[in-house]
Amino acid sequence: MSLPVNVQAFKQALQQQRDALRQAYLAEQLAPHALLTQLSSGVDALMREVWYALSISPSCNLLAVGGYGRGELYPASDVDILILLPDGVALAEDELQKIEQFIGAMWDIGLELGHSVRTFAECLDEASKDITVQTTLLEMRLLVGDEQRFSRLAEAAHQQPDCKDFFDAKLLEQQQRHARFQGSASKLEANTKESPGGLRDLHTVLWITKACQVGGDWRSLLKIGMLSVQEVRLLLRSERVLQNLRIALHYQAKRREDRLLFEYQT
Repeated sequence: MSLPVNVQAFKQALQQQRDALRQAYLAEQLAPHALLTQLSSGVDALMREVWYALSISPSCNLLAVGGYGRGELYPASDVDILILLPDGVALAEDELQKIEQFIGAMWDIGLELGHSVRTFAECLDEASKDITVQTTLLEMRLLVGDEQRFSRLAEAAHQQPDCKDFFDAKLLEQQQRHARFQGSASKLEANTKESPGGLRDLHTVLWITKACQVGGDWRSLLKIGMLSVQEVRLLLRSERVLQNLRIALHYQAKRREDRLLFEYQT
C-alpha cells in the first residue's frame, strides 16, 4: 500500500518550523513554556494531517500522552502517542496497515515516536498493573477521534487510582530515582529531569494532585489553599529555570540530553 503523503515535504516543513521556533527562543522572543507549547502544537497539526490523509478508521482515536500529552514537548524529546482501538470489533487488515503506515511515517518525518496501540479495556487493564501507564493516562489529550469516547476513557482513568495507593507508588518511585543519584541534587553533572529537585519531582507533585482530583497545576492548588502565593511564585520560577536548562541542553547537544555535562556548563 503506497503512502498518500509526501513524507519529505512533511519532514522539511517540520524542520523549518522547529528552526524558526529555535531562533525565536534564542532571541528571547519566546518564554520556555511558550516554546514547549508551540513545539507540541506543531506536531499536533502534522499528526492530524497525516492521520486524515491515510483515512484511518473513525472508530480509532489518536491521543497524545506523556510530556507531549501535557503540551510540553522539548526540542529533542520523544513524542508519545496512544492509538485507541475500538472495543469488541476487530479492525480489518487494511485498517491495521494504515495504522502501521502512520507510525512508520512519523519516524520517517523525523519524530522520535513512542507509541502504544490498545483498546479501552486494555488501557484500564494495563493501568491497573503498571503505575507508569496509570500516570500516562492522567495527562492524555485527544488529537483525533470521538470526543465522547475520549471523555469516557479520561473519566475512567481519573477514577481508577486509589489516592493513597497512587501516592505511595509515586513516593516509592521517587525514592528509587533519588537513590540512583545518591539522594543529591548537587552532583557535578546534574540531570535536569531526573536528579533530586529536577523537573520529574515537580511532575510527581502534579501527578498526585491529578490522581486525587484536587488540581492539575500550581495555580489550581493555590485556589484551593494547598499552596501560598509565595510558594507558587517560587515553583513557577524554579520550573522556568529547569525548563530553560533542559531546552538549552537539547539545543547544544543537538539530541536528547538532560545531563548538565561539563562540556555544556559554560
